[in-house]
Amino acid sequence: MSTAVIVDSRVKDVSVTDEFITFHLVDGRVVSVPLVWSWRLCGASPEQRNHFEILGEGHGVHWPDVDEDLSVEGMLYGTPARARKAALDQIAKDEFEFGLYHRTGMPEGGHDE
Repeated sequence: MSTAVIVDSRVKDVSVTDEFITFHLVDGRVVSVPLVWSWRLCGASPEQRNHFEILGEGHGVHWPDVDEDLSVEGMLYGTPARARKAALDQIAKDEFEFGLYHRTGMPEGGHDE
């Protein structure tokens, strides 16, 4: 005798932290991937990360402020999105302008003194 297990891979809720993108599914599962899997969300503000829409019947999520879409299937089986060179250049420029390079050995002001 076998027992059928019903899985419902639809999004019920979403959370995005500085480290993870997490989908809470209708069937009780919680699926997380590193934030760096989405270069758009990685470069977004906390407000932009928290402004999302669950698509359709819960098969995906859209972040309108940064034009990012992630699906449950992609979270379960996918691979990270590859950032375009222009996006990587912008992230580096933003980090420089906001003095964030001190984490990588540069002076706190973001430039050689």
